[in-house]
Amino acid sequence: MRKQFIKTVTNLFKKDKKIVTLLGDIGVFGFRDLFKSYPKRIYNIGILEQSMISMAAGLSNEGMKPIVHTIAPFIVSRAFEQLKIDFGYNKLNGNFVSIGASYDYASLGCTHHCPEDINLMYNIPNMQIVAPGSSEEFDNLFNQSYANKNPTYFRLSDYENEKKFKVRFGRANFIDNKSKITILAVGPVLNFIYPLIHKYNLNLIYLTTIRPFDQNILKKISKKSNSIIIIEPFYSGAIINEIIKLKDINNINIKNVSVPFKFLTNYGTKKQHDDKLGFSIQKIEKIIKKLNKRPI
Repeated sequence: MRKQFIKTVTNLFKKDKKIVTLLGDIGVFGFRDLFKSYPKRIYNIGILEQSMISMAAGLSNEGMKPIVHTIAPFIVSRAFEQLKIDFGYNKLNGNFVSIGASYDYASLGCTHHCPEDINLMYNIPNMQIVAPGSSEEFDNLFNQSYANKNPTYFRLSDYENEKKFKVRFGRANFIDNKSKITILAVGPVLNFIYPLIHKYNLNLIYLTTIRPFDQNILKKISKKSNSIIIIEPFYSGAIINEIIKLKDINNINIKNVSVPFKFLTNYGTKKQHDDKLGFSIQKIEKIIKKLNKRPI
């Protein structure tokens, strides 16, 4: 997705003179052409993430449309106060594009893990949150939302879905297989879960925008399914909070497969982390089999 991010921003630079980009010492080589063509609109701030967010806020306050990019824990956890006050409290437009997701950079250890990013951003009341599942989805969602006058967080992953959906900002995709069980899959986990949709003929909600959340899809599901399984590649919390806002949710059984709420202290590959943490097809399949035995 990162290559597409560079391509998307490069294309928008040519169309929108208000766009500026701030980098946290990554992506500099990828943006080398922009540095040559637009030296006054793209900046490498280095590993000064809090300052980078505040600089972006100043540019936004002057009418520019900032795009800020670095690794997830540094753009979210390290600079959270600046995101909350400079952008959230002041209701400024800004686009924060992270790479690394929960533990895509697994080999670099705990300092580069960030399964908490979605919930942190969710606790900034006006922060929009996007988790695309492919490069094409990122391009569509970014173009639809980058200038909508709100702060928006884009969570990019090194892993992409093969299944293609035409996505819209603020809308979920839905496959209705008339099942009593619905899978709610977020972003790049669709590739992981899609074979089970066919195997067990399940309904599917495919979510790429976490906020604004598509409540209308859930209202439809609440009348058709008695169980929802949430598959999310981060700490749980934000999506369950959106589901329980529904008035008619009492009779729906909610299950969750997410990154366990603990510090991730191991090194290795993403797959090794998935296996160690129990983020597996086998675990989800066990839940499906139990729910299939549950009376309607």
